[in-house]
Amino acid sequence: MNLKYSLGVLISVPLLPILYVQGKKIKSTVPKLPEAKGNQGSYSVSSERTLSIITIGESTIAGVGVQTHEEGFTGTLAKELATALKSNINWKVHAKSGYTAKRLNDHIIPDITENPVDLIVIGIGGNDAFELSTPKKWSEDVRELIKNLRLKFENVPILFINMPPIKEFPAFTSLIRFTIGNLVDILGKELVKIVADFENVYCYARVVRSNYFIERYKLNITPADFFSDGVHPSKITYQIWAKDVATYIMESKEIKNHLIHDKN
Repeated sequence: MNLKYSLGVLISVPLLPILYVQGKKIKSTVPKLPEAKGNQGSYSVSSERTLSIITIGESTIAGVGVQTHEEGFTGTLAKELATALKSNINWKVHAKSGYTAKRLNDHIIPDITENPVDLIVIGIGGNDAFELSTPKKWSEDVRELIKNLRLKFENVPILFINMPPIKEFPAFTSLIRFTIGNLVDILGKELVKIVADFENVYCYARVVRSNYFIERYKLNITPADFFSDGVHPSKITYQIWAKDVATYIMESKEIKNHLIHDKN
């Protein structure tokens, strides 16, 4: 039993009616943005080598907040990796706004037919937290997700990227940021434990914070500029986030070696 989760439940249960009312109000006021268009593409650097990556996940991977995937997370990640690896990159997005790990298992994974694939990047966690998933259920669903992917892609690196920064969402009340944000933190720590049980599965566990991006990339923007609707990333957020994940991939010897040597 996760002690921090149990304590959080004891604190949160009396607040559920308030959370429900606040959640309904936020849902009615936050604009409903569409998913990005163009779920596949390529980035060429005139190389004789070509790598294939797929991204899987919830609304952030689905590109809610930008017009096209080319200017969102996946397209930018492909561009960054193509430049860093000196390799052409083919990419495709498998994502749906509102999806949890279980829904990905049930409705996304069975339809993935790309072959071969050289890297799988997964972004989930926000919807699981909003549906108050327990660490136990989260663990079961994520493990099932990994196992299902392994049946399709035996030796392909799987990278889970950062959990969503609920505590920074400007559209949310302080109460929601506290309760759901703490649950996201708990699920994120559980994710680190999960991937440790699998070979060639990784987790970029850095907590996403706007100030970190502003300082690291010397951006002349405010934290509010990181959100398109108060909940989902803006264009600059997707691109900086993708650049940061690409840096992690290039600094990970295991993932980088697979992408370089296994294709030669």
